[in-house]
Amino acid sequence: MRRSQAPNPSPAIEQRLWERGLRLVAGVDEAGRGCLAGPVVAAACILPAGLTEIPGVRDSKLLTPAQRRELYLTIHETAIAIGVGAASRREIDRYNIRVASVLAMQRALARAGIWDHALCDGPMPPELDPRRHSGIVDGDAICLSIAAASIVAKVTRDALMARLAARHPEFGWERNAGYGTAAHLDALQRFGPTPHHRRTFAPVRAVLHLTPGVGIP
Repeated sequence: MRRSQAPNPSPAIEQRLWERGLRLVAGVDEAGRGCLAGPVVAAACILPAGLTEIPGVRDSKLLTPAQRRELYLTIHETAIAIGVGAASRREIDRYNIRVASVLAMQRALARAGIWDHALCDGPMPPELDPRRHSGIVDGDAICLSIAAASIVAKVTRDALMARLAARHPEFGWERNAGYGTAAHLDALQRFGPTPHHRRTFAPVRAVLHLTPGVGIP
């Protein structure tokens, strides 16, 4: 089943935790993992126990920018708590994108305040305590709190990249959010990388003629 045909995410996973007395369940997701520029941003979203739906909420990748912005406001009105965290371009290059994504998730959870259990999109990261975290593959498509977090993370990061675009208008980040579109790759070849470009990512490394793992500023 393609994601576009998938049912809307439900709180079924959260419900099982609520029934065990874990009332503060945080859904966690990140945005910007595959981008060539900018930080990776994560959000943690704690929904009220017993909530059955947030109309319109689904995987952020299936929504238009306008839909995401509208739902971002709805999620903030509905959630008990929301936390946002990020890992910088330098951290991505220093550690790798997987580790940086986990850092962003941990920071988002810290900013969400008190929580009992976290549902993280994707396979379970080995850095996280399995007693308090669960990895949910395709969580943004099937799990309501993770889908809500995916929208918050995406809207937050898109706004950040739009602000950076004002300083580097040639890259069109207000449109591509730092992803490797044809226009972005062309600008990278013509103008070279900015301080916000990820040096360890192949298209940027190629422009800089860097050997993998060597000479990363």
